[in-house]
Amino acid sequence: MFVTARPVRAALGAACALVMAAGCSSSDDSAPDGGLISVTTMRGAFLQPAEIGPAWAAPQESADPQQMVSFCGGTSTPPQAPPGAELISSSASDEGEKGAQTLQQTALVFADAASAEAGQLLLRTVADQCAKSSEVPATVTADRNEPAYTETLEVRDLNEGAWNGFVIIRNKLYEAAHPGTAETAVAVLRTRNVVLVDTYAIYRLDNASPSAGFEADWKRLVGSVVQRVN
Repeated sequence: MFVTARPVRAALGAACALVMAAGCSSSDDSAPDGGLISVTTMRGAFLQPAEIGPAWAAPQESADPQQMVSFCGGTSTPPQAPPGAELISSSASDEGEKGAQTLQQTALVFADAASAEAGQLLLRTVADQCAKSSEVPATVTADRNEPAYTETLEVRDLNEGAWNGFVIIRNKLYEAAHPGTAETAVAVLRTRNVVLVDTYAIYRLDNASPSAGFEADWKRLVGSVVQRVN
């Protein structure tokens, strides 16, 4: 999010939300159970800030831990977590004077593969209903001052080894008077009883050009997580 009246750190508060709600079906037992992936395994697969880069750290601000990340962007409401999943997450950010990067890793751990498949299908339905383009007017409130912007969205199929699903790519371009961009990739991948929602975003201030490394960066980060799960 690009906000002119506050520092970058405050501007990214909403974007750096952690999703740490407790579900109702999966246990924290790390022992294998019929090929199921445990909560402990997924916690261990998440990238830690120091593993991403020297400037990365845990964010100082977080939003509602019960809330999923936004799929459709703009002024849309984030989707509800699919029923029957235990949610665990980890978040990191790299913030500077001219922009920032954020990574939100969320795992939905289900009791079985069929439940995970159904949960991913619900999330795909949400993604397919997102508007492909939206124009959002400037927003001015007591704690937020965001210029007008246009955001485009694309949904692609995605496969990473044994993980299959889709990725939502959003590109936000702010009005010329307040140049800036925000590029976001929300990867939703499933294997066995787990759905991984891995969200990478890069924000550029005073620069209307897209990030040249965005595509390679989100693919590298997603791949690093899924390769850790046997």
